[in-house]
Amino acid sequence: MAEFFDALDDRHIAFVAKQPVFFVATAAAEARINLSPKGMDSFRVLGTNRVAWLDVGGSGNETNAHLIADGRITVMFCAFEQPALILRLYGRARPVLPQDAEWGALIPHFAMLEGTRQIFDMAVEQVQTSCGWGVPLMTLDRPRETLSKAHAKLSAKERLAKFMARDRSIDGLPVRVPTQVPAG
Repeated sequence: MAEFFDALDDRHIAFVAKQPVFFVATAAAEARINLSPKGMDSFRVLGTNRVAWLDVGGSGNETNAHLIADGRITVMFCAFEQPALILRLYGRARPVLPQDAEWGALIPHFAMLEGTRQIFDMAVEQVQTSCGWGVPLMTLDRPRETLSKAHAKLSAKERLAKFMARDRSIDGLPVRVPTQVPAG
């Protein structure tokens, strides 16, 4: 049975810290629903009602576009080992880019990754846990290095140019793009 909480507690924070993958879901009116898997040791709990994650450029930037348009977001973690558990964070988030004043306060929480594009800063409004009994048991082999290697082949200037060229989502919504190389 699902349980709801007003904030993350110590058990939730410990669970989140052990998960190698999480999922981010956003939506905007008249746009596709976006659901993105994330990993790369990029998620941080900043407080009982605040989390953030480092975003590396990939196939699109739908989360950015949806958050600008609507702000609502759900983040989900699920245990692939025992004990079974699903944890969802509901709230509102915003993209923080290297040119934003808040960047300097957020980036020290992360190890800079190749291809870093932005940080998503989320105000957690509600936490939900549920059983997770239908999630299969799986083991982590190793992190995938393909995305980091692809970014490493580009100069910082080339990466920035690629990020700046993607100023629209797949549904044509505007996207905020970095205007300077991320510094950490």
